[in-house]
Amino acid sequence: MRFLAPLFAPLALALAGCAATLPPQTAASAPLATATVAKGAVSSADPRATAAGEAILAQGGSATDAAIAVMLALTVVEPQSSGIGGGGFMVRADGERDALVTIDGRETAPAAATPTRFLDEQGKLLPRETRVFSGLSVGVPGNIALAAKAHAQFGKLPWADLFQPAIALARDGFTMNRRLHESLAANKGRADRDVEARRVHFGSDGEPLPIGTTLRNPDLAETLADLAAAGPQAMYDRNAGSLARWVARETPQDGAMTETDVRAYIAKERAPVCARYRVYRVCGMGPPSSGGVAVAQILGQLQGFDLAALGPDSPQFWHLFVESQRLAYADRELYLADADFVAVPVEGLVDQAYIAGRAALIAPDSALAKAEAGVPPGAPLARAVGQQEPENGTTHFSVADAIGNAVSYTSTVEGAFGSGLFFGGFYLNNELTDFTLTPEEDGKPVANRVEGGKRPRSSMAPTIVYDATGKVVLVIGAAGGPTIPVQVARAIIGVVDFGMSAEAALGMPFVMAFGETVIVEPGTAPDGLEDGLKALGHANIRPAAPPLKANALRRLPDGGWEVAVDPRLKGKLDYE
Repeated sequence: MRFLAPLFAPLALALAGCAATLPPQTAASAPLATATVAKGAVSSADPRATAAGEAILAQGGSATDAAIAVMLALTVVEPQSSGIGGGGFMVRADGERDALVTIDGRETAPAAATPTRFLDEQGKLLPRETRVFSGLSVGVPGNIALAAKAHAQFGKLPWADLFQPAIALARDGFTMNRRLHESLAANKGRADRDVEARRVHFGSDGEPLPIGTTLRNPDLAETLADLAAAGPQAMYDRNAGSLARWVARETPQDGAMTETDVRAYIAKERAPVCARYRVYRVCGMGPPSSGGVAVAQILGQLQGFDLAALGPDSPQFWHLFVESQRLAYADRELYLADADFVAVPVEGLVDQAYIAGRAALIAPDSALAKAEAGVPPGAPLARAVGQQEPENGTTHFSVADAIGNAVSYTSTVEGAFGSGLFFGGFYLNNELTDFTLTPEEDGKPVANRVEGGKRPRSSMAPTIVYDATGKVVLVIGAAGGPTIPVQVARAIIGVVDFGMSAEAALGMPFVMAFGETVIVEPGTAPDGLEDGLKALGHANIRPAAPPLKANALRRLPDGGWEVAVDPRLKGKLDYE
């Protein structure tokens, strides 16, 4: 997403009601792929990871078991996006009672990290290569701790069983697909920094191995086998020192990671952010994720508009959607951060009266001159917005089991191949660049500044949608950095308001505001959209195709699931 970098600096649930079940699909919105599976369903960004999850379900595993197996398999086959060297967020719905649990496996900064971590002695930003491709960007990984915490509460199969599909892929080999090959080629200098990473993914000529090549990663197979046998302590105890020293060796300044930092890491259960949209209840992650609040605000601010009457081809619908994004992201930039370190007014941000006041700022026939943050109940004063690094290296997967438990899990290493540091056969994240790089502006502190032990703000938005009867009807999430809440909100609108299948909703055009600029995905917009948006006051419109991908499960009338994958992935997973 480097081409959008100049647009990110200004980037930026009380929702109310309509139908009791998901609306019928229109003929034009029939799903591209559906599945009714007695033992549940899995949607992920790679069919081999999906197969890993399905195998665990077939063995009688829970949705949580299967989601962990998917995450581990993606570590092997999708190293550019996620894995055990990164972190994630899990939203888990109980199929037999009204119970929702959200678990935060976000990475943490070393205890000795300071607010000026990414600045030089003159207070200017360090070069991007120094900020990102070094130990400065690496947070203590959280995915294994998240998996262990979730498994202890909701697992059915033995812990070691969940690792077997991933171990087999790493040991016996997996095929280089088009998507991985293109990502390796686009990220040379990052993906090939380490000799062991080159051995796995690159040929003797220094180029990525050809599409169709069988790749093997014996070091990763050994790491996964160790974790399977010893449990999470293999990462957070026995190997804590070697991991910390590996990162510290590559850290040029500020507080380096220590063994104590790794040993001290814990995954945390957080309060979910839930709200109403029409008659549906939409639930997601709270801080340090901004995703749950942003999705809630975008939808809530559109509550009073008849989007179904406008339809997905209407420039006015897209205008309303863009205006709601602008308001939500203005709040996001000012208020959202790790609530363990700063006061985040979550209840105020999703308060019905506050949402209604923000919605009143949206004019159906003209764009706001400038979208500014509001003052929700409980808002802390004297906050500032700073500069943040745009990145994109994330994946999402949705799982449901035979008794209706559902898991929405978004996992990330931040940028493609994370920091480029390769340890034990896997890439380490560059998640600390999700902190705001500048700690203060005009003498006012930035909520998302670096602090020791803090978790950086995230855009990840794993989401579960319930119908009016309390039944889970949609399990959804996305990848794509700050585009994630927009992708999720857009797809929910597609399913709820436009009667689309989940896959058709995931494939809708992508239109997003970055400050006062509106980007429109080329080749997808309905006729006349750009002219219509300009007529409504959006003067700065740019064609751009950020790397998007989303996954979802939508409950079908027969009780099965539509397994939906973003159509943008089609052709990217080919092996020839």
